[in-house]
Order: sequence, then structure tokens, then C-alpha cells
Amino acid sequence: MTERSRGIRPAALTRAAFVAGPLCMLAYGAIRLSDPEHGPGLAWTAGHLALIAGVVLFGVAFPGLRRLAEPAGTAGRVGAATATVLGLAGTLAVVAQAVIDLVVGFRSADRADMNRLFDQVQSHPGVMPVVYTVGPLLFYVGLVWLVVQLAVRRRVGPWCPALVVLGTATMAVSLDLIPVGAALYAAAFAPLARGDRARIVPA
Repeated sequence: MTERSRGIRPAALTRAAFVAGPLCMLAYGAIRLSDPEHGPGLAWTAGHLALIAGVVLFGVAFPGLRRLAEPAGTAGRVGAATATVLGLAGTLAVVAQAVIDLVVGFRSADRADMNRLFDQVQSHPGVMPVVYTVGPLLFYVGLVWLVVQLAVRRRVGPWCPALVVLGTATMAVSLDLIPVGAALYAAAFAPLARGDRARIVPA
């Protein structure tokens, strides 16, 4: 049987990332809720380590999503590649932000110290857009773009991009809703995480 007739199964590492990525993000959100002062301390450190792990795992998953999403045409391949580049750039921005948060937490005695250090870091030209505003948005743009392209190719149901968009919007409303958004991501990627063979549209 050809690849077109039997479908494409994501690699084992990619499937594992679809499970572990949302779970790590959910862990970050839950730990954050347990820390009303939001640092510094053990909860701040553990939460941001979980966040880094989750985002890096999604970074691992982006190339797998690209392989599943890109159609045969040149335009489709360029679109999938562009979405992947955006997603990976956003991954780097979120990781950079989380690393800054960790360093600030380690160097601070209390929240007031943290706020002062954050002001110093964010006052440097380019830091705010690259690390805190525009940069992290690219992660979600790339992710939504790829799952929409997956749905267009009928490799996932239309509910998959709907859940990803809803999860993204939920987290954008409030950081306190990160566990809810992460759970929606987990539901969206569950079929791919199980290695379910996607339907292939006939040529």
C-alpha cells in the first residue's frame, strides 16, 4: 500500500510530545495557581521549568505537524514551512521569557525585588516585543495555522483546530485559565498522540 492510501503515522517522539507538551503546560498552570504571590520560591521555579518543558516539547512536535499538514503543491509546502518557522520562533521567545523569569526569581528575595529586576530587563530595547509581546504570539500563530491546514487536508476533524483556538483564547483571557487551555490542547492532540492514522484525501 502506498503512503497516500494508508495514511501517515506521526513518529513516536512526536506522538509523545503531543501528550507531554499539554500536560507540562497544565502542570505549569496548576503550580501557578498554588502560588498566589507568583514568586520567588520553589513554586515559581518548578512552574517555569514545567513551562519550558512543555513549550520545548511543542517545538519537537512542530516538524511532525508540518509533515502531516503539508500538501503536495508548492504553495501548501511553503505555507506549512512558514507556519513551522513561526511556531519555532515563538517557542524560542517563550523559552527566553521563562528563562528570564527563572533568573529573576533566583536573584530576588521577594516580589518587589522581582518587579524591579523585570523593569530593568524590559527596559532594554527590543526585549518587550521579542520576548514578551510579539515573539510569544508566533508560537500560537504557527500552531493554529498548522492544525487548520491539517483539518483542511482532513487529517484531523474540524474539532481539532476549534479546540486549539478555544484553548489559546482561554489562556489569553487569563493566565489563571492556563490549565483549562492546556486540557483543551490535550483533547485536540489526543488522536495524533495515539498514532491514529489520518484520512488522506485522494489525489
